[in-house]
Amino acid sequence: MSEADRLPPEAPIEMPVQRFDGPPPPRRVPEPWSDIGEGSGDLLARRVLLVLLTAMLATAASTALKESLVADGWSVTDAVLLVIFFPLFALISFGFINAAVGFLLLITGLRPGFMPTPRWASPLKGRTAILMPVHNEDVDAVYGRIAQMAEAIARDGMAAHFDFFILSDSAAEAEAAEVAARDGLARRLDCALYYRRRTQNVGRKPGNVAEWIRRFGSAYDYMLMLDADSLMGGDTIIGMAQVLDRRPSVALLQTVPMVIGASTLFQHWMQFASRLYGPISTAGLVWWSGSEATFWGHNALIRLEAFADSCGLPDLPGGPPFGGTIMSHDMVEAALLRRRGWKVHMVLTDATFEEYPPTLIDAAVRDRRWAQGNIQHLRLLGASGFHWINRLQLLLGASAYIASPLWLLLILTSIVQALVGEPSLMNRGTSAAVLAVTLLLLFGPKALSVIWATADRDRRQALGGWRTIWRSVAVDVPLSMLAAPAIALTQTIDLMGIAAGKRSAWDPQSRERDGLPMREILPRYRWHLALGAVLVLLSPLMPVTALWLLPVTIGLLASPLLVQWTASARAGAWAARRAIFEPQHRELGTAPLPEQRAGLPAPKAS
Repeated sequence: MSEADRLPPEAPIEMPVQRFDGPPPPRRVPEPWSDIGEGSGDLLARRVLLVLLTAMLATAASTALKESLVADGWSVTDAVLLVIFFPLFALISFGFINAAVGFLLLITGLRPGFMPTPRWASPLKGRTAILMPVHNEDVDAVYGRIAQMAEAIARDGMAAHFDFFILSDSAAEAEAAEVAARDGLARRLDCALYYRRRTQNVGRKPGNVAEWIRRFGSAYDYMLMLDADSLMGGDTIIGMAQVLDRRPSVALLQTVPMVIGASTLFQHWMQFASRLYGPISTAGLVWWSGSEATFWGHNALIRLEAFADSCGLPDLPGGPPFGGTIMSHDMVEAALLRRRGWKVHMVLTDATFEEYPPTLIDAAVRDRRWAQGNIQHLRLLGASGFHWINRLQLLLGASAYIASPLWLLLILTSIVQALVGEPSLMNRGTSAAVLAVTLLLLFGPKALSVIWATADRDRRQALGGWRTIWRSVAVDVPLSMLAAPAIALTQTIDLMGIAAGKRSAWDPQSRERDGLPMREILPRYRWHLALGAVLVLLSPLMPVTALWLLPVTIGLLASPLLVQWTASARAGAWAARRAIFEPQHRELGTAPLPEQRAGLPAPKAS
């Protein structure tokens, strides 16, 4: 069977390459501006309130710190501390306010986003292509997820409205297995299942999708963008398509996937954290982003004509890492859609899932690509016609990585102060109070999440009950504190590599693993151990500062052991047996998991 036999007839559509300079293109929205969802209110007032509260907290803390620093005279290190402190405090203030707003919305029963299920009785109008780009993935896992989604759609009698496409960028040696799996599955599905492998992987994932759009896009109204580890419920997919049927000015609906499929302790940890801490932060994000929501590149339904007309990505001037292919394409595509007048919404809905990297190292490898892509966004802050909220989102995405070297620079400056005999940041009363407030803002969202989760019986049961929640939080907090310094140093090293011109490789993502030998860990964490050892050696010269920095020192020195322990599937099973990071109902069967309620399989057992 040839490639042509595994593909539908071509239906080309134009996808012009966009420009980021010059006059912005005309708006293309087909109906007057209208909001989607409930309780949208005045978005401008919400955004002004968020920005003002962030600025007020950061200014107040910086003023208090300045008064403490200048009390005994002004120095160069004092000035450096103050310059670094303001943006860092603003970032954590923004995160806390966002989470606090989300907490207030959810605890009072408000839901600041449109929930497309339960569905309307009206039939579907549009046709949807469900796209799953793959790059040397596990064939059985990928086609298994496709089968689950296709069968869920068919059970609702909607198979004729949805076609699945495997868009392969895999190596040539993987083609035979992918084709065989496709041919076997296609014979038993009611939904059409097509397959195409590119021989030239131009533009990575966005190039893969753009090539499909230009060849087949005009045959479909919508495309559901997935990753190879994505899974969505049939009701959710159909309901989202009905939303776009009813709202012709909406171009993109971004769902918020929950993490499933945990095996290693690290995956169990991240899965629990996404379910406990994610909802209030997401609710706050939906509250202020409104029609200018962002795009995460997967688990999102997109109006195809709008995307083709607005989102042809150019290469940035210059070579990698700052030029060339736009790596974090999704946020840029959301800004391009909004520039043409289309609305982009984030929706809170059930039955949307993804998997998580199995180890801290695998997460760091993926994070390295994101860091390079998000730093590229700094070049696009002045792009023509972008909405100011989209510019803010691009800036926040880059700031998430820039914050890591700033935190380390703050620590190093405090150490220099202590060593040269100046009163360090930790030795000043007002400064210590500011640091205490900083810790409150950092850990406040976790506390609010626990309050929200335990305030309702059903939510408590879904997370395993009181004991599981508190036991898991008691493990999560120290683990987070230990991992944070190592993650910050890893991101700093990655940014230095990016600045030196080292580009990210496009390697297949590791989705399953059981354990890491120390010989693989130590080369990646030699600088962490070296910095931890330096802090230990300097401790007698700066006892008060060393005491404040004890969590940082321990975290750096323990980082290889933390990576190895959390990479273990055996440790994940141990935690699950003790109801740590794992709802007890998974064994007891007392309450269904969200994926079970959606008619999908539960996460694989440890």
